[in-house]
Amino acid sequence: MSEGNQATAAYSKDNPYSARVVENRVLNRPGSAKETRHFVVDLGDSGLVYKAGDSLGVYSTNRASEVDEIIQLLGATGDELVTPLRAPAPLPLREALSTGLDLDGPTKKMVEMVASKVTDDDQKAQLEGLLQPEAKEQLDDFLYNRSFVDFLAEYPTAKFDPQELVGLMRRLMPRLYSIASSPRVYPNQIHLTVAVVRYNTNNRDRVGVCSSFLSDRVDVGHTPVPVFVSHSHFGPPEDGAKDCIMIGPGTGIAPFRAFVQDRVASGATGRNWVFFGDQKKAADYLYEEEWNDYTAKNQVQRLDLAWSRDQATKIYVQDRMRENAADLWAWIDGGAHFYVCGDAKRMAKDVDAALHEIIAVQGGMDAEAAVAYVKQMKKDKRYQRDVY
Repeated sequence: MSEGNQATAAYSKDNPYSARVVENRVLNRPGSAKETRHFVVDLGDSGLVYKAGDSLGVYSTNRASEVDEIIQLLGATGDELVTPLRAPAPLPLREALSTGLDLDGPTKKMVEMVASKVTDDDQKAQLEGLLQPEAKEQLDDFLYNRSFVDFLAEYPTAKFDPQELVGLMRRLMPRLYSIASSPRVYPNQIHLTVAVVRYNTNNRDRVGVCSSFLSDRVDVGHTPVPVFVSHSHFGPPEDGAKDCIMIGPGTGIAPFRAFVQDRVASGATGRNWVFFGDQKKAADYLYEEEWNDYTAKNQVQRLDLAWSRDQATKIYVQDRMRENAADLWAWIDGGAHFYVCGDAKRMAKDVDAALHEIIAVQGGMDAEAAVAYVKQMKKDKRYQRDVY
């Protein structure tokens, strides 16, 4: 086993490598409604190896302000020893809340516990009402808008000891981000394209735990960030002569930045067709200079862009696919590989529907034959998705 492989085996989800973030910059321009950042993670002497299409797992910490508020509302000091679920040994409450536990996602069990403890009759009746079988939808909405701190703040007569609360919390899991670089170009670095999540629910400002950790709480060049490489079957065609169609709106562009870097560096002769979309061209064109450079050098032969807020009618990547239906079918019929990365709930479904429609119409097939054709593409690994 080579040194690199030994290191890769040594560092894992259970034994992450303490990396340093050496670059953190905003990709959006003024006027954007979004905050998308480019991070560069230095792999140092870890020996970690990755390939285009892999993801980076990142372990984060929770915001100190939220940890402090929970401790205060519990009437605790933070030094109390607690044992989180599946923890090998007790540890101080503050440490558990900071690094080990997910402060979001309370479940029905939390509502049941608060209902059993609260002494205010109106609040007890409200919670017991939410626990009725016919109130499942209201309960789901209620929980969706709350974190553990909300329960402590809203129901002060429900007294918890630290271990009771910790016993209701899940472990803080690592977040996986599609890698936005190729090891052929950046063997000792991993690039990430991250949408920083900030929003307000139940009159409280919330953040995405890991995206805000990377953005706000990691001191560039100094703060150790525990990471591991999550290997994937998602990746550019092994045969460099194959054409590659890549659909990646928003941060879904990340792996395709890696794909194109990889194919250019390896001298792949197959053509590259990239579909990218976001809200506004002037503010949200991620890696614009790079895409312009690739197209100028004919390393990306086709680049189709969709801006949803630049005109009265919203235009998305699936609309650009339909506009180019004949050419898309010609590429696919000629053996091109088709890739999608990004939002699973809407975009990936819409792109899949457009793909089936294009294959049916352009290929002269009925709906059943188009479904069979797409199934065969998946079987042949010519249709791959990295959706979340």
